[in-house]
Amino acid sequence: MLKVELIRPVPQLLAEQAERFGDKIAFRDDHRSVGYRELAERTRRVAGHLVAAGAARGDRVLIYLDNSADVAEAYLMTTRASLVGVCVNADAASAEIEYMFLDSGASVIITDRAHVAHARELARTGGATVLVVRPGRVDDALSYEELATSEPAGPPRDDLGLDEVAWMLYTSGTTGRPKGVLLTQRSCLWVVAACWAPIAGLSEQDEVLCPLPLFHSYALVLCVLGVFATGATERIMTRFSPGRVFDLLAREKFTILPGVPTMFQYLVHAARERPVDPGGLRLCLSAGAILPAALNAEFEAVFGVKLLEGYGITETSTMVTMNTVDGGRVLGSCGLPMPGVGVRLVDPVTGEDVGVDEEGELWVSGPNVMLGYHNRADATAEVLHHGWYRTGDLGRRDPNGFVTISGRTKELIIRGGENIYPAEVEAVLLKSAQIRDAAVVAREHPDLGEVPVAFVVAEEPGKLDVDALLGGCACELSKFKIPAEVVEIETIPRTGSGKIQRFLLQKRLTAPAG
Repeated sequence: MLKVELIRPVPQLLAEQAERFGDKIAFRDDHRSVGYRELAERTRRVAGHLVAAGAARGDRVLIYLDNSADVAEAYLMTTRASLVGVCVNADAASAEIEYMFLDSGASVIITDRAHVAHARELARTGGATVLVVRPGRVDDALSYEELATSEPAGPPRDDLGLDEVAWMLYTSGTTGRPKGVLLTQRSCLWVVAACWAPIAGLSEQDEVLCPLPLFHSYALVLCVLGVFATGATERIMTRFSPGRVFDLLAREKFTILPGVPTMFQYLVHAARERPVDPGGLRLCLSAGAILPAALNAEFEAVFGVKLLEGYGITETSTMVTMNTVDGGRVLGSCGLPMPGVGVRLVDPVTGEDVGVDEEGELWVSGPNVMLGYHNRADATAEVLHHGWYRTGDLGRRDPNGFVTISGRTKELIIRGGENIYPAEVEAVLLKSAQIRDAAVVAREHPDLGEVPVAFVVAEEPGKLDVDALLGGCACELSKFKIPAEVVEIETIPRTGSGKIQRFLLQKRLTAPAG
């Protein structure tokens, strides 16, 4: 059931939560915690200072911070000044961050001491103002903390419309240069109201443990907007590690753990060497990439906690479909469409809807769909058609309406006329006790056109039995789907949401196979 009362401007929700929950903790990390009343006051003051300093409506603010409560606060603060929050991966290469800074046209950078030197370089290039979080002063930068604890000359705007741009998040960059996705308060809060509150049951009773990177839309919507809109409390991890997750679960009471499939894969592997204590966990949530059915089942068997998979992407403010706690579900499926969201599976060639159990490209319509790409009219026109967003993802729908994602249209490997979906091969590889992580990409072949190549991270580096691995594949895959080559690698390059950056792996395949 859609919880429409949650789809309101952030300032309104902040004011109500401050009154209702007072000093209850909203967000905490390794360094500090912030309560609901304090959150409302701090965001009011900083937004008021920026408005008084001349920040124009719609100006972009680059949020260049490590995972922390500061990120959550910055996301909410920008809406109060009617600015656009642009959160980036603080661990990205300097050139990538510079690209997103210049592409966004940000006039303000919020950063921390670990990144202030680079932020100042960017500011000199683009003429931006730098704010540094936490106590202390830095030359040529303002103290965010001083702004948050002193009264501004005037109030914040607090008038950003539900359908105006509120946040701009960059696509994962799995195939090249990322694009700025324009999201609104309505598009994001609709997902909270249609998915996280009614389906996951997120409420003021919950304590969320968040290992997700907050620069990603999955975390923005669930771990920032979902948490504060429902009155929950959240512990934000600076970085994910299985050992740290186990420590926190054993020491504190958490009810919800969101993650991406890779995180759950590593937790299962770590549990083989360490006793599992899920504490008070009632639910785990997975999105961002395909969750293999075998991993889903193994995680639930080891941890004794339900792991629900959903499907979403940045351009749809994350979630489109979701499995449910109490209703029927199909392991390996990403569930049913959310309330108010339309889903079609379309033949990419004919443009006609495909039938039950037939493969098609997933198209989405609804209030959660982005406004478009920042300064990319051509790219926007390519994917938005008469209210429908073409995701580029391929999938099927069973007779009961459950959707299963098979891969990306651009990732399809065609070997001698036969279609191979990397995700299917990866799911089989990950069943091997030898393998910690895997990715499959195409290598050019003079006769077959393309052949699949598997990059794998071994449990015991240097001791991989390739024949045994391929023998296992032969038991479950047609011969043409078996990798033509296996390459051992230290780590699979992934985005913050867990998506494989296949273009980086394909760069390693410089010579066609003979």
